[in-house]
Amino acid sequence: MLQVQTLPASLMVLLAVLRPCFTGPSFRTFAALVAGLIAQPAGRTITGMLTGAGLARVVHHGRAHWFFAGARWSADQVGLAVAGLVVARLVAADAPVLIAVDDSLFRRSGRRVHGAAWCHDGAGKGPTGHRVAWGNCWVIAGLVVSLPFLDRPVCLPVLARLWRTDGPTKQVIAGQLVTALAAALPGRAVHVVADAWYAGVDGAPGAARAGTRARGGVPAGVSLTSRLRGNAVLTGIATPDPGPDGRRRGGRPRRIGARLGTPAQLAATAVWTSSTVTRYGRTDTVALAEVVCLWYGAYRSRPIRVILLRDQPTRTGCQLALISTDLTSPAEAIVERYAARWSIEVAIEDAKQITGVGQARNRVAAAVERTVPFGLLTQTLVVLWYATAGHHPEDVTGRRHAAPWYTTKTQPAYLDMIVKLRRILIAARFCATNPHQPTPEEILAVQTAWAEAAA
Repeated sequence: MLQVQTLPASLMVLLAVLRPCFTGPSFRTFAALVAGLIAQPAGRTITGMLTGAGLARVVHHGRAHWFFAGARWSADQVGLAVAGLVVARLVAADAPVLIAVDDSLFRRSGRRVHGAAWCHDGAGKGPTGHRVAWGNCWVIAGLVVSLPFLDRPVCLPVLARLWRTDGPTKQVIAGQLVTALAAALPGRAVHVVADAWYAGVDGAPGAARAGTRARGGVPAGVSLTSRLRGNAVLTGIATPDPGPDGRRRGGRPRRIGARLGTPAQLAATAVWTSSTVTRYGRTDTVALAEVVCLWYGAYRSRPIRVILLRDQPTRTGCQLALISTDLTSPAEAIVERYAARWSIEVAIEDAKQITGVGQARNRVAAAVERTVPFGLLTQTLVVLWYATAGHHPEDVTGRRHAAPWYTTKTQPAYLDMIVKLRRILIAARFCATNPHQPTPEEILAVQTAWAEAAA
């Protein structure tokens, strides 16, 4: 049975940091369900977690359901504790913290599921404008880190909140998540990357009247980099009018300068420079152009940077247009920072396809709002465990020996990480009950379980 007493010490070191977030009984249930979700190769429902932990005939399944539906714990509190653990162990003391924000739909069925609605499903089939499905939509914030054995950034989800049709917008929720993370990491420089949907999250229209924080904005000192919308109209920054006090006659000073146009129009008159950027695991030579201007529709009179990238001829003038509130970092660093945003897409796909997040079928409010964050945090703990205690150079060699057609595989994937921890948990489960010489039947049971762990 995978209980607190039988879990590997390398995993318990991480889980022990989260002990203050729970009561005593809830922490024991939490540890068992985390281990069960990792050890269960398929059917990662609530009862499936109990089965993976070997507690199906020991603990009544109502305890697991109660943990999500009625126990006293906060998914945000646990997520912030995991975020502190990630930053302390995987981010250098003088390095900025990079947060990626995105939303994703977890499909559900049934009209009584709390917060379910018809939402856009980016992974759905059909034309782009008709990809809708019924389910729960989550706004997810993850920490993007660099691991020494990977040449690509990895996103570790730490906070997730349910979006509802009768609640705050996704942009507001994203601002709340970033604000909570920034407050939990005092003294750290924080940068945020997101797609074009979240452009202007810290300066949405009306912010000057209602207050930026009330509209879900990020706190001061936190930069946001996102893709610039193709129909955005940019303007220059107004120069002070001549006069003793710089005021126009009969009004306040001008804020908006001459119209610069859309990104395509801006690219047509831009001054391009050759630069080298490292993104998506390779180093490319590209042409960059940048300008400090205003996007009044999103940021009002706050100056922002527009960075245009071109690596081949195009009719629109550039392949990529970025907008950033970071006015000091080099343009190459902004491009590389935005490229790291793709890691959250990979993390969400791994969560659905490998970890099994979203397979639990809850309906009541508390259970729905906790189960997906619990699964995402379990995935983060898997990567954190592998980076701090589980990595070995021979992991890739063993995988290539079992699958020789992967001739270009040189680095472990998330599947390799969870399979290794799954096997460690299986070994701990069998060894804890009988520390003496195993019988042939026990050896066969372990070998069968290890084979199923990689399924």
